[in-house]
Amino acid sequence: MKENVKKPAKRLPLVLKVEFRKSYARQDGKGTLKNISLTGAFLETQITDLAPSDKLLITFQVSERVRKMTGTVVWKNQHGCGIKFQPFNKRDTQIVDDLMYFIESKRECRREVLNSILKQVS
Repeated sequence: MKENVKKPAKRLPLVLKVEFRKSYARQDGKGTLKNISLTGAFLETQITDLAPSDKLLITFQVSERVRKMTGTVVWKNQHGCGIKFQPFNKRDTQIVDDLMYFIESKRECRREVLNSILKQVS
């Protein structure tokens, strides 16, 4: 029998500085998103008091625009934690989708520049 194994969402590597706050905290923490998908991200941080089930408000900037996304810590290790996004509406999902598009288009542009340079040198 085949088990229903859910395939993880496609993850894109990135380096994006973010600020975050636990839902009940007064002070922001700092970290870096190291990968992202439509459903979640890996947050690298030195903050050690995060635990599974903690709710976070994550704030980041893309193309001069400040964006906010809510999420829940699903696991943690000594490097950071896995976050599952908790979108309130379609706009929240669109923010993540836009960020992923921005990352991909930036990489494609770099790839084209590199290919152009390699063609000129060869």
